[in-house]
Amino acid sequence: MPALNPVNKPNIAVIICAAGFSNRMSGQKKEYLPLPSSDGNQLTVLGAAVTTFASCQDIGSILITVPAGEEETARSCLPEELAEKQGRIIFTIGGSSRQASVYNALLRLKELEPSHVLIHDGARPWIKKSLIEEIIDATLKHGAVIPVLPLVETPKELNNDDPGFIKRHLRRDSLCTAQTPQGFSFPEILKAHEKAAEREREGFIFTDDAEVWGEFIGRVAVISGDPENRKITYIGDLENGK
Repeated sequence: MPALNPVNKPNIAVIICAAGFSNRMSGQKKEYLPLPSSDGNQLTVLGAAVTTFASCQDIGSILITVPAGEEETARSCLPEELAEKQGRIIFTIGGSSRQASVYNALLRLKELEPSHVLIHDGARPWIKKSLIEEIIDATLKHGAVIPVLPLVETPKELNNDDPGFIKRHLRRDSLCTAQTPQGFSFPEILKAHEKAAEREREGFIFTDDAEVWGEFIGRVAVISGDPENRKITYIGDLENGK
């Protein structure tokens, strides 16, 4: 990625979402678990994700959402050299949903006046620096961008009114799966989440931040994602390693 102009260098922040309760992980909070390691360099799931973002010179503040009362537990999951960087690594309490947690984090970041923000799942520890840099570059160009992967299996839409039967046979060549980090211009994504918070109070939950942007701001660009940038959902995802 080309070097950013130091005079007009954007202030890029990161939100790492780690406030969930890992309900499908047999009672273990997945972000705090150690990753399998063959080289003795033991990192937790959260520590691995934060380490990669911290290695990017164009990223300033890294804000991590955590459950109430777990700031010190989360901090202990980071490598020592990062845990001590309290000016750069910030913790904030999450909300009742991922959407609410992101909104809390955006409000916390507002005082730092970032120009752009990347929003990442704390349960995606295998994020690569190269993909982060591509996301930054595309975010600066388009205002909103997400990494995506093509579908490898044919999707079907189920009929909720007639359970057990297919409603529509979808074409996979026009569909994809979304990954994180998702990058956005900060003022616009904050405004979008303010409106999304009103909808959430009415019972509507958006699936991800790209949908929030698409509903209230406009188009979202895409770049190719990385198959290794997987999200840990079940304990087997962790045991399978990289």
